[in-house]
Amino acid sequence: MKKYCFTAFLAAILFLTAPATLWAADKVPDRQDIAPQYQWHLQDIYASDAQWQQDYDKLKSQLPQLATYQGKLGASPQLLLQCLKQRDQMSITLGRLYSYAKMHRDENTANAAYQALTDKAASLGSAYMASASFIEPELLALSPKTIPAFLRQEPALKEYSRYLQNLLRQRQHILTPAEESLLSQVSEIAQSPENTFDMLTNADLRFPAITDSQGNTLPLSEGKYRAYMSFDDRQLRQNAYLTLYQTYAQYRNTLASTLNGNIKSSHFFASARKYPSTLAASLDNDNIPVAVYDNVITTVKQNLAPLHRYAAFKKTALGLDEFHLYDASAPVTTQKAQSPYTYEEACQLVQTALEPLGSEYNTVLKQGLSSGWVDVYENQGKQSGAYSWGAYGTHPFVLLNYEGTYDSVSTLAHELGHSMHTYYSYANQPFTTSDYSLFCAEVASQTNEILLVEYMLKHTQDTAVRKHLLEQYLDTILGSVYRQTQFAEFEKIVHERTAKGDALTADDFDAIWHDLNVQYWGPDAVLDKVSDVGWSRIPHFYRNFYVYQYATGYAAATALSEQILRGGEPARQKYLQFLKSGSSDDPLQLLRQAGVDMTTPLPLEITLQKFSRLLDELERLN
Repeated sequence: MKKYCFTAFLAAILFLTAPATLWAADKVPDRQDIAPQYQWHLQDIYASDAQWQQDYDKLKSQLPQLATYQGKLGASPQLLLQCLKQRDQMSITLGRLYSYAKMHRDENTANAAYQALTDKAASLGSAYMASASFIEPELLALSPKTIPAFLRQEPALKEYSRYLQNLLRQRQHILTPAEESLLSQVSEIAQSPENTFDMLTNADLRFPAITDSQGNTLPLSEGKYRAYMSFDDRQLRQNAYLTLYQTYAQYRNTLASTLNGNIKSSHFFASARKYPSTLAASLDNDNIPVAVYDNVITTVKQNLAPLHRYAAFKKTALGLDEFHLYDASAPVTTQKAQSPYTYEEACQLVQTALEPLGSEYNTVLKQGLSSGWVDVYENQGKQSGAYSWGAYGTHPFVLLNYEGTYDSVSTLAHELGHSMHTYYSYANQPFTTSDYSLFCAEVASQTNEILLVEYMLKHTQDTAVRKHLLEQYLDTILGSVYRQTQFAEFEKIVHERTAKGDALTADDFDAIWHDLNVQYWGPDAVLDKVSDVGWSRIPHFYRNFYVYQYATGYAAATALSEQILRGGEPARQKYLQFLKSGSSDDPLQLLRQAGVDMTTPLPLEITLQKFSRLLDELERLN
């Protein structure tokens, strides 16, 4: 089922890896202190809040028009086309309304005005979905021969052929018009756990200041925490880790409640739609077999030995009596690739590294970097992490919390990968197939990351710098494949236990998380008690069964980047065609056409073998 609301691709980076250098600023600046050239141009969506309100009022007044089609969709292919076109236009407008409000809110999550606009847009979205909820049940009530006949009779309906074919495929999960309307009406309520988590962790949660080994007092935020984790000052890493996790631990019961609420909400919707599980429900929209998800967990768990070896290597190389999780991203070498990078240097480096993708790609990329696509620096109240987001009919946008390190440069490349995927898809697909699948969403971003690090390795002659880059490469695979698979397994466990009727408490979540940490990190890792609350700070758990796609995406990207670097123009054209394809075919098929088969363990095995080889080289150099 196509979700005709809030078209977006959000990819917040939750890697264990992190920036290795911090800006000299002693506090997080306020929004008004960020120079305009480092702020995104949301005025490209709406010139003003007043213009936003005009579109809001217009769309709200138009919603009853959809009802005029109710009971008539089988009358003629032309009438069906009119209805779908009107629905599309409403959805496009709604996407613009929501993205403008939400991205303004993300500039400062404590801004009450944009919290209100975001809530208004979400409420309008629920009303829109309720108004359109009759369409799919009515189409499915038609004779099985009607839709194929309409497609033959009206050429303009070809634009909707994939949507209609998917609808027929999911026939058993579409409910009656009354039931669909009811589910639409409760959809806003179902967002409450995620909204509460977001407000608590981004707007209300404050972390105490910390000290380094020299006694210097430093601020702590999610963005700063990720930076501190790659500092060679172990006292700083330990203080940052323990303080951040202890702060989350103070709210573990509240956060257990929000996570439980999200899981139970997901179970309700999956059950209502007659899916055997929340996992099956989450994968079905992209037509991904549950076996693909299970294959990720199985394949990675069969290849944990390199990760265990990495923990042992870090313990030895750092001269530690005990390896703790706050040592995982600690640098073995103090020689960096370059640190810090100005944002301008980062942009130039990314463009150069991505030249194998061709002049057309790089021309668009350069234009985007110079025309307000990116919101660069952290400020008070800003949404943590990083993401790319777009609304059909506008250029994509990137939210960063740029720290000036190589990891920050890699994050920029990552999010620009999403944005270029969005740009190409929007430019080459009609709205109905412009929304590339979540399964494909991480491929373009991680391809960019790999091309960047491969460029860096190719162009360095310095052994110490090479060691640093190898560390970064290893940590990226660790974060993208091993870590995200651990997250994916946690999700599977807690959803399955909820389905069995277990009432999961914070203690239960802690125990599950602890057990997985033991399995994934191996015998050389000493787990601090506070590490058990790691589950409480992961926003992706509120987007059901999303994180496994970081692992599949990275594996696909590994294969594709090698083809691009070695295969020349044919491989490049196949890749660009993949970017342009949106959701015009099933994601597994689109990836097959690009050159990789994700139904097999092979891409993941190749990626983890690469992790082992990179570790071999790092051990030799060390």
